[in-house]
Amino acid sequence: MNLEFKNREQLEKFMNEEILNTTDVTQMLGCSRQYLFKLVKMGKLNPIKVMQKDKLFLKSDIEKWLENK
Repeated sequence: MNLEFKNREQLEKFMNEEILNTTDVTQMLGCSRQYLFKLVKMGKLNPIKVMQKDKLFLKSDIEKWLENK
């Protein structure tokens, strides 16, 4: 995926529409944080950024995983 943003607004739009945090993903999957972390540990889902108290995921990765589970 090669993304190029011409301005800040395009970047913000992408982030708001395509980047999910841990809470967003658990709601989308209908699962607990513990189960989500288990999926990450097993390599089934891969966050694009890991922070001290949260993880960020691409929405397309979560949708793809849902289709293939």
